Amino acid sequence: MTKDFKTNFKFKLTALSVAVMSFSSTSAFAEGGEGGGEANNFSSIARNISTSLNDIPGLLSALAYLMGVILGILGVLKIKDHVENPTQTPLKDGAVRLAVGGALFALPILFESMMSTVGNNGAGVDVATLKAADFSVE
Repeated sequence: MTKDFKTNFKFKLTALSVAVMSFSSTSAFAEGGEGGGEANNFSSIARNISTSLNDIPGLLSALAYLMGVILGILGVLKIKDHVENPTQTPLKDGAVRLAVGGALFALPILFESMMSTVGNNGAGVDVATLKAADFSVE
């Protein structure tokens, strides 16, 4: 195949995929919501956003665990490289990766303890109030 044919083929394929996506999204917008009986107004959009935001803490926890494990493994491999060739690989590279991986791995646990302390109902922790003060000197 020539270079010109490949470029032309990629352009046509891209144009076709954009056209298919635009027609399918137009029909989805024309239906108006998930079931087709609900209009796209501000309250339904806000409700959809609120529903979608409920899953973000789980996603962030999964990403933190995954990145923590990956950085931990990379840290161990860097320390192995340091042991094999100390002049090429400094020890701090592996140590930093291990520390950041451990911090990311502990992040969901920290979030959970913060949420149980503060609460997730939006009220927060009650502030201590002073009922009475007596400053008498005897």
